[in-house]
Amino acid sequence: MPAHSALTLPPLPYADWVETKETLHLFLQIIGKIRMKTHPKLNHWWHVTLYPATSGLTTGRIPCGDMGFEIFFDMIDHSVRVRRDDGLMESFDVPGKSVAQFYDALFTALNTLGISVKIVGLPYENKSTIPFAEDMVHKTYDADAVTRYWAALCRISVIFERFRSRFTGKQTPVHLYWHSFDLAVTRFSGRAHPLEGGTVSDREAYSHEVISFGFWPGDDSFPEPAFYAYAYPEPEGLPSVPLKPPAAFWTEKNGGSLAILKYDDLRHAPQPADSLLAFLQAVYDGAAKKADWNVAALEHAFSS
Repeated sequence: MPAHSALTLPPLPYADWVETKETLHLFLQIIGKIRMKTHPKLNHWWHVTLYPATSGLTTGRIPCGDMGFEIFFDMIDHSVRVRRDDGLMESFDVPGKSVAQFYDALFTALNTLGISVKIVGLPYENKSTIPFAEDMVHKTYDADAVTRYWAALCRISVIFERFRSRFTGKQTPVHLYWHSFDLAVTRFSGRAHPLEGGTVSDREAYSHEVISFGFWPGDDSFPEPAFYAYAYPEPEGLPSVPLKPPAAFWTEKNGGSLAILKYDDLRHAPQPADSLLAFLQAVYDGAAKKADWNVAALEHAFSS
């Protein structure tokens, strides 16, 4: 396979799978909370995230006592596997399960493997407020839509990784934040800039200067999938930064400036991979210059 093959993105119309998306989001919050509870804490909440894998999403190896385990949500055969690093494994099928049934099946698997975890069994920053163990409402699961979503994450991750390779400074992995349901990669200038106010989690996330990039599948406030980028703290004049490709635009969200490239605009671009890289690079170049980052020192000489 060529190193830089053409990027083909599957259709992901928000309205067609919104109920499945909401159920899947809650499933992933349960998995993510288990990782958050058991993994040693990392800066900026990097210990809570999930990662695109060859057939779904994974927690990666989670240290637990003198061993480790992984939770793998397979989005091709639509099962969840919990595997210890000694090879013992429990699994269950996902389709047909409500959130409450998923929660019970996952914790039964953990307990069978001798993994004792207690989480706050409530959705986090989600429009659902039903305790996981009681939620029989959210149970829609369109397997084809979930597979398309996973395929989109994997193909987008390829481009995010190429973009990530251009930077030598501190930066996140390409990872999925289960609370907000977005795939993200973030670059740091190396300078501290503690957030004033906000929650404890906000202050941990925004303790240093960042330029962040991501993809989310849509929500009630923006009901279509899109790519985004922003800078913290926002430098003066950020919305004047010219964007690429021409379909990209600046908007305001939560009092700050957000660069947006709609997923469908990228899907239909002549060269989607090049267009996505151009979007990411244009935001970074403009934001880093306005924020007075040491761009030359942070550039990787062997970038693709």
